[in-house]
Amino acid sequence: MSEPDKYQKVIELAKRRGFFWPSYEIYGGEAGFLDYGPLGSLLKRKLEQKWIDWFVRRENVVLIDSAIVAPEIVFKASGHTAHFTDPITTCKKCGRKWRADHLLEEQAKISGEGLTLEELGRLLAEHGVRCPECGGELEQPQAFNELFKTTIGPYSEHVGFLRPETAQGMFVNFKRLYDLVRGKLPFGAAQVGRCFRNEISPRQGPVRLREFTIMEFEFFFNPKKPECPKLSEVLGEKLRLLPEELIKRGVEEPVEVTVAEALDRGYIKAEWSAYFMVRAKHFLNELGVPDENQYFREKLPGERAHYSAQTYDQVVKLSRWGYVEVSGHAWRTDYDLKMHMAHSGEDLRVFVPYGEARKVKRLRLKVDKARLGASFKDKATLILRLLEVTPAEEVAEALSREGVYQLKSNGETFELTREHVEVVEEEVEEKGERILPSVVEPSFGLDRLLYVTLEYAYTERGDRVVLRLPRDLAPIEVAVFPLMNKDGLPEKAREIYLSLLREGFTVEYDESGSIGRRYARMDEIGTPYAVTVDYQTLKDETVTLRDRDTWKQVRVPAGRLPKVLRSLFRGEISFEKAGEPLQTSG
Repeated sequence: MSEPDKYQKVIELAKRRGFFWPSYEIYGGEAGFLDYGPLGSLLKRKLEQKWIDWFVRRENVVLIDSAIVAPEIVFKASGHTAHFTDPITTCKKCGRKWRADHLLEEQAKISGEGLTLEELGRLLAEHGVRCPECGGELEQPQAFNELFKTTIGPYSEHVGFLRPETAQGMFVNFKRLYDLVRGKLPFGAAQVGRCFRNEISPRQGPVRLREFTIMEFEFFFNPKKPECPKLSEVLGEKLRLLPEELIKRGVEEPVEVTVAEALDRGYIKAEWSAYFMVRAKHFLNELGVPDENQYFREKLPGERAHYSAQTYDQVVKLSRWGYVEVSGHAWRTDYDLKMHMAHSGEDLRVFVPYGEARKVKRLRLKVDKARLGASFKDKATLILRLLEVTPAEEVAEALSREGVYQLKSNGETFELTREHVEVVEEEVEEKGERILPSVVEPSFGLDRLLYVTLEYAYTERGDRVVLRLPRDLAPIEVAVFPLMNKDGLPEKAREIYLSLLREGFTVEYDESGSIGRRYARMDEIGTPYAVTVDYQTLKDETVTLRDRDTWKQVRVPAGRLPKVLRSLFRGEISFEKAGEPLQTSG
């Protein structure tokens, strides 16, 4: 039998110690769903709070919490009903269904991202890719929409969907949020919440789930003033990038460049994206991932989501799965606001005043509503709304060059001619202009980050497991032990345990088994510090404080424990300076 890899060891630890396990185990489990146990729930919430502190509090972003279920119109407007698809293939022999691109990558070592269904089918056949279950031949891939569909209320025609991302909650609430930030750009709105994607064949444990938690924010800025005022803070920072330009030349290894170089070479198009990519790199450093084990890979045009002008995936090296995406950084332009404005009829533009009124010549679209209605029937209103946010110069150029303007909306194309729309020039006095903000979106998968944190924390020391979690993420912060279960030691230990609870620490009390076994249990679940009450405690009110990672011990007055522990968690003092060092360790 082969030695279990690190992934197997982490998964076994997660189940044994109560971090997470497959959902519905008593019924055989259900792929793509996880239940979090006592330790996993605490770790998940600490990781969420760390992200909120990192990106919401420090970046002055507003936090909201929107509904999980949305009416169909929301995802029609966003394009998800038309574009949120993955390629599915069916085994002709056993009937099992699989992600076609995943099978191509696993069996032929060829990336299937961005390929058409026809290209995927041809490559599957050419490379002899077969069903992983029974070895049967595969059918031609088809598009499968991953939205979870439901009905709202008792009427079957009132269709709703579980959200596949939290983003649309920020976009549909943009008008109200803009008022709440007192009409200022730029600003960001964040959400942390459950999302649902009906994955075809999730087979990577916590890495690919059907129900998961996303932490993301939409950052809105004036497209005519796209400069990031914070850019000077990060210009010299280095990022490891694999941009589109290099991928197309066959380069497989990322290059290390400064932010200034990345912007100058056009690798990153939006300054705000560059700034938040640096912040994302540092956030992963905080979770234990070094720079050399993470980089940003740009998605090619055929791989990008329908709303994106540029997307970088932040990927992290994992023991079994190689480089796996943990966050995405998309420049969504004004796509979402434009589409929601068109489908809802609400004006989502913001007014940007000039310093003083000015007379300007500009082009304006003059629409023949009667002809538009005659040609496009029930689509006429949508087309009219889309034209309201379409630059007149764009329409004028197309009509002049080709005699027709192709207006595209989520998989549909409407051909407009001069009989539908005319471009006229006029001189007007304006006090300002109405614009749709541009948007960059950093989006993080909480469940994947939790697994990444566990894998990078997992270490072995001899025959013992030491989970070196970042101290601020440890589910249990302090353990309190009596050295022996007699002579008044348990009573004194419980007194210290209760005092630490009152001081706000997450504490575990344990008096069963040898002291060595108790230390080993705490090491395995990542508890940074253990307090031992011994016979000397009864004499001078000092306790033994033990460090998880070094196994060193110091003597600390019991009354100073809360202050010492806070200083250690904040990194204000070294462990050696926390008290009087002892000769023994372990």
